[in-house]
Amino acid sequence: MPIAAAFKSPLHEMTQTTPTCLWNDSTVREELIYAIEHGAVGATCNPVIVVDLLKQEMHLWRDRIAELAREQATATEREIAWALVEEISAERSLMLRPIFDAQRGKNGRLSIQTDPTLYRNPQALIEQATHFGALAPNMIVKIPATAAGLSAMEDVSYRGVSVNATVCFSLPQCIAVAEAIERGLRRRERDGLDTADMSPVCTIMVGRLDDWLKVQADRKNISIEPGYLEWAGVAVFKKTYRLFQQRGYRVRLLSAAFRNHMHWSELIGGDLVISPPHKWQKRFNASDIAVENRISVPVDDRIVSELSKKFPDFVRASSQDGLRPEEFDGFGPTVRTLRQFIEACHQLDGHIRDVMLPNPDLL
Repeated sequence: MPIAAAFKSPLHEMTQTTPTCLWNDSTVREELIYAIEHGAVGATCNPVIVVDLLKQEMHLWRDRIAELAREQATATEREIAWALVEEISAERSLMLRPIFDAQRGKNGRLSIQTDPTLYRNPQALIEQATHFGALAPNMIVKIPATAAGLSAMEDVSYRGVSVNATVCFSLPQCIAVAEAIERGLRRRERDGLDTADMSPVCTIMVGRLDDWLKVQADRKNISIEPGYLEWAGVAVFKKTYRLFQQRGYRVRLLSAAFRNHMHWSELIGGDLVISPPHKWQKRFNASDIAVENRISVPVDDRIVSELSKKFPDFVRASSQDGLRPEEFDGFGPTVRTLRQFIEACHQLDGHIRDVMLPNPDLL
């Protein structure tokens, strides 16, 4: 019998034969069950995900939303929404707790996102992240890689909360994240506090960098070889991974925002995390793509050269000094992503409103 037959799927093979970990970019129960069956050791929750979750699981949460509204008689829709995000995250973290215990904190975590509207307020991010970190032993808290977020990451790491940096697309953001978290960890260690069970990560939203360069190509009438724009995020990820390995940062990289199979297949073999949503996991598992170590294979120099020549924002994203921290908030992919995340909060408010104040025209 071929060796491959022992594995359930390509993703399962990856998790069993390489250091590359699989996390599930969803907390929908059935999707998380599927992911764990195929080797997943982590999951994510945020307003975008909860909006999608409620479309599938409103029958599980409608009564609880109504109960939260009764318990918190003066609470706003937004306050009820975040109370729900916390409960969903805490409940679904239980599904990962055995993995967390077995792997001593490296994996088995539920990644919960701080309120994206707080991206300019370090103290508010610190307070919310500290609160979220206490919801369950296996929480990891997402903080945006904005100027304020970097300040919060250092303090939160010192407090013993594992950080997942999000809204991150570039090498300079990743370096700033790793340095901020390292400062927090070193402070904690100097004060005699334990860091052994902490496991920070830094997400690179590879597909969102690709998306932004495609927007730039359309706006500026830039022609480029077919397929080259699909490599931009991969090139930034691979370069960042090499640098992190050289410097020995204690922050793992995580690939998110999938647009093509290379956002998975080109990263196999690294001590890193891939976090695809359910539909991409099924697509990968149905593919015939070989599970091979490709993280150390550099992106073709011709592709990198062409991207660098035609897209200044690729140079900014792929150069160590391409962006200063004060420029992170205004970087195109950052602005687009924050706007989407904030809009998802409004959509989540609407789902809560439909329970708290049902539309009488539809009754």
